[in-house]
Amino acid sequence: MRKTIYIALACTLMLSSCGTYKKYHRPEVNTEGIYRDVTTTDTTTLGSTPWREVFTDPLLQALIDKALNNNVDLLTAALSVKQAKDMLTVAKLAFVPGFVFAPNGTISSWDKGKASQVYSLPVEASWTVDLFGSLLNAKRGQQAVLIQAQDYQRAVRSSIISGVANCYYTLLMLDKQLEITLGTEKLTQQTYDMMLQQKKYSVGVDESAVQSARANNLAVQASIPELKRQIRETENALSLLLAEAPQAIQRGKLEAQSLPEKLSTGVGIQVLGNRPDVHAKEMALAKCFYDVNRARSSFYPSITITGRAAWTNSGGMGIVNPGKLLATAVGSLVQPIFQHGQLVAQLRVAKSQQEAAYLAWQQSVLNAGSEVSNALALYETSEKRSQLEAEQVAALESNVDVAQKLFKTSANYNYLNVISAQSSLLQAQLSKVADDFKKMQAVVNLYYALGGGSN
Repeated sequence: MRKTIYIALACTLMLSSCGTYKKYHRPEVNTEGIYRDVTTTDTTTLGSTPWREVFTDPLLQALIDKALNNNVDLLTAALSVKQAKDMLTVAKLAFVPGFVFAPNGTISSWDKGKASQVYSLPVEASWTVDLFGSLLNAKRGQQAVLIQAQDYQRAVRSSIISGVANCYYTLLMLDKQLEITLGTEKLTQQTYDMMLQQKKYSVGVDESAVQSARANNLAVQASIPELKRQIRETENALSLLLAEAPQAIQRGKLEAQSLPEKLSTGVGIQVLGNRPDVHAKEMALAKCFYDVNRARSSFYPSITITGRAAWTNSGGMGIVNPGKLLATAVGSLVQPIFQHGQLVAQLRVAKSQQEAAYLAWQQSVLNAGSEVSNALALYETSEKRSQLEAEQVAALESNVDVAQKLFKTSANYNYLNVISAQSSLLQAQLSKVADDFKKMQAVVNLYYALGGGSN
């Protein structure tokens, strides 16, 4: 009768604890439409393209290589991965019995009599039987932590590649803007000199016109130091990414850059696996899932088997050296009954953390989709603006030539037309350069938003 009761009790415990052995499975998530207005069934994605195929400038590639080798944040992330691997090893070794060697000896004498020597050389072993999955869930949880650390390392790598590319393209934009501004400064200086000559030899130009031309020239000159300051600061920022002292950066030309002809986003579900930060959030959810399982397993008995074997010369029969072998084995079972509500509270806390991790993961998916959508919108808008501005610049260049010729040949032609034409041309040229840069920035942003940087 007792045997039947014990068997029934054991079966009940095993069935009730089945939930503690469940593995994590990704919850249902709808990624349809997260890219907004982008419908594709293409499984290829810009984020899975090797970065050398996206950023083809040899000088930029050399800078990215240097940053990946030297960047402190990436080196720190590698250490985090190493620590997570060590902790996983510890979790796996929890399944193996623990051994302790604790030799001891005593010398004793009674009433100044002959001293007796007693020694013992024990080896103790202890093994926890993982009947209800506590150790298993600890190991699985640590595996999720390791994957999370690896995801963080990938995210840092992706951020470094994107950061170096953005700084590099920013320098190319500023270089081009400085080149345009220096050219305009020469043009406005020529206009000012010409007006000085016309005032000196003709009546059609007064002092007000001359000063207006001078003011226009000075305004262009004043923008040059600001551009040089921005170039210097951007070089300093890029040097930090390279883990080097601030220095001048060797670079190419803005007009020599080539961008991918097709910006493929892939299907929406890929963002869950390709984006390292999104996947890291999911691994945090998996870790919380296994923490809940461990909290549940705490309600069930824990079984520990201990054994002890020792060589000793102690004994009632007057054992002498060499000693004889003594061995013992003990099995213990501990069933929690009342622990001031701690186990229940721990389970509630674990469940709350799991819910919070789920919400954080869901939000990261939406954030990733928004970033992809914004990068595509930036690229499309900048491309359209750049095309229109190219036509505008061509028209304004022609307008400046016409205005200068009329100013030289016609005494009645207003000088304000020349200054206005020059200012409009400068602004259009600077605006086109800025939009060309935004196209490059959009490619970088899209590459990052799709989880690039792993190659």
